[in-house]
This record gives sequence, C-alpha cells and structure tokens, in this order.
Amino acid sequence: MLGWSLAGLVIAALAARAAIAYAHRRGMLDQPGQRRSHTLPTPRGGGIGIVLACLVVLPGTLATLSRPWPVWTIASLVLALLLVAAIGWWDDHRPLRQWPRLGVQLLATTLFSAALLVGTGMAWAWLPLLVLAGGWSINLHNFMDGIDALLAQQGIFVAAGIGCLAASVTQPALAGAGFAVAASCLGFWFYNRPRARIFMGDVGSGSVGLLLFALAAMLWGIEPALLWPALILGSSFVADASLTLLNRFLRGRRWYAPHREHLYQWLVRSGRTHARAAAWYLTWNLLIAAPAAVVARQLPAMALPACAAVYTAAGATWIVTKRRCMRRATLKDHRHVAP
Repeated sequence: MLGWSLAGLVIAALAARAAIAYAHRRGMLDQPGQRRSHTLPTPRGGGIGIVLACLVVLPGTLATLSRPWPVWTIASLVLALLLVAAIGWWDDHRPLRQWPRLGVQLLATTLFSAALLVGTGMAWAWLPLLVLAGGWSINLHNFMDGIDALLAQQGIFVAAGIGCLAASVTQPALAGAGFAVAASCLGFWFYNRPRARIFMGDVGSGSVGLLLFALAAMLWGIEPALLWPALILGSSFVADASLTLLNRFLRGRRWYAPHREHLYQWLVRSGRTHARAAAWYLTWNLLIAAPAAVVARQLPAMALPACAAVYTAAGATWIVTKRRCMRRATLKDHRHVAP
C-alpha cells in the first residue's frame, strides 16, 4: 500500500514539473483578470500529473491488494478517468462550450456507475442518482479550483479520509486507492502551493472530482452507512459550490460563466492571501469535518444527524463569512478610491 502511494506521489510531482515547461511552450497561461484571483500569468494543466499517477496506481491498488475489486469496475474507473481528463485537457488547450464537456462527463459517470452496480449487486434504480452525483462532483470541484493549493489540499484530505474509512471496515484495496489518490494530489500540491508555479487546469479539477466521487461511491457500495461520514469529509466544498450556484440561479445569472462569488474568492477579494483563504478550509476540515466523520463512523445511529448538523453549520458559516467578506471588500474598495 505504501509503495503504491509513493509511486503516485513521485509520478504526479514529476509530471507536474514537466507540465510547467510544456505549458510555457504551448502558451497555456492563465492571465490575471477581473474574474480571476491571481495576479501573475501562470501555467495551467498541471493536474495531468494527478491523472497519470492515478492511471498507474489505481489499477495496481484495486487489483493487487486484499479484497480486490472486479476487473470491470477497475476498467470502468480507468475509462471514466480517461474521458474526463481528455475533455479537460482539450479544454485547457482550446476552450470548449459547456455542453460537450458535460456530455462527456455524464458518459464517464454512467459507465463507472453501471459497472459499480454490477460489481456490488445494488439495484439499478440507483443509476440516475449516481450519474447526477458524479456529474455534480466533477463540476463542483472545477468551480472550487480558483486559488492556489485549495483543490489539491481538499483532494488530499477527502481521499485520505475515505482511505481511513475503507481501512476501518477491512477493505485494503479501496483504502490503498484512497491513500494513493491523496498522495498523487500531494505530489501536485508541491507545485501548486502559494505562490503557485502551475495551476491544476480542467484536466485536473474534473479528474479529482471524478476520483473523489468514485471512491465515495465504492465505499457506499461496500457499506452504505459510510456514505454519511464520506459526505461530511467533503462538506466545505459541497456547501460552498452548492450555495453559490443556488445564489446565482436565484439572481438569474449563468451558473457556468466565470465569476468570483464563491466564499474562497470573497476571502481573497476582502484582502486575505491565497494561503490564508486555503487555511480557512483546512481549519474546517480538521476541526469540524474530521471529528464529525469519526463520530458518524463510530456511532452509526448518529451518522445522518451528524451529517445534517455539519451541513447546516457549513451553510450558516458560508452566509455569515461571506457577508463579512463583502463588507470588508467594500470598505477596502472605498479606501482605494478615497481622495
């Protein structure tokens, strides 16, 4: 298990480093702008390192460790990852409209979800819910990839947490997969930490979203009660992306258009650095999400109430913190324009 994780870390780091030179050669640079949070032109596409690492280590962990997964489930995960990464890589080179991207993403989640249902023997009635959940996970993680280190940090935390949950029910293969994904995200994080030398790009953000969905779905297929602690682990991202999208719908804005209305973006707009904004999410993960996930795991009767309580708290925190950031940003703007 440790060997596969180390392999993922090394492959992701080396590929991310190579992606920096590639992006400069191809002119794949994200330029600063009104709707972006960075101030210098920065290469994108470094998430290809996570993809390459996971294409190597996930089949190894899922097939060779104890309690291996069916070959068709592993193959479907690899195919889904290739599809999501390919459309993201294309978009990083030449921006696509949202509908072709969404179509490929839903195809990928459909293929994986169908194979998972076959492998676990679960009812086919779950297929539409899994497909929608997978598509939402891909896109919400894409939405949340807007400042240095944030998505890589979340990938490390959630994947490692799912690995621990899988280990707690004696599922070494799935645990190894979770730890390997976390290690791959860590390999990329070294080049994405503030100030970032390269951004993840759509190739990485969509792939991380797919991988976290897949790990959570596989965990749910093994032990349905573990869905709640898995959802708790991702609460900071799910709450921010969902509430921001709902707010944009209610205001009649296009959900897919670039913007700076997520909480993490308001934290930066109000004067905080990328490192401090990412630290807010890390603090939530370590002080709220991790302990609540442990409670949900150890006390199954409390799992659903714990999940509901965490998301309620996350929603309240989002509202209060965003309002404070907006006021702080307004005062900051007024100071800048004052004579």
